[in-house]
Amino acid sequence: MPTGIIALFIVLAALATLAMLVRGVVVMGRGNDPTGSRSQALMRARVKWQAITIVLVVVALLLFQGAS
Repeated sequence: MPTGIIALFIVLAALATLAMLVRGVVVMGRGNDPTGSRSQALMRARVKWQAITIVLVVVALLLFQGAS
């Protein structure tokens, strides 16, 4: 898999993580989620995207550690 494609996936996953973080902060800041269920769902989504990003970074490091 070319370096550019992996880098693109890493950037997209990181942006998805950032989007979930911002959405979660906005929902929490508005205060119109009394049970916290929406905030919890957004936090779980953020953690999933973080995990995906970390896995992609680890895969990229493993694939390209011997390339230099």
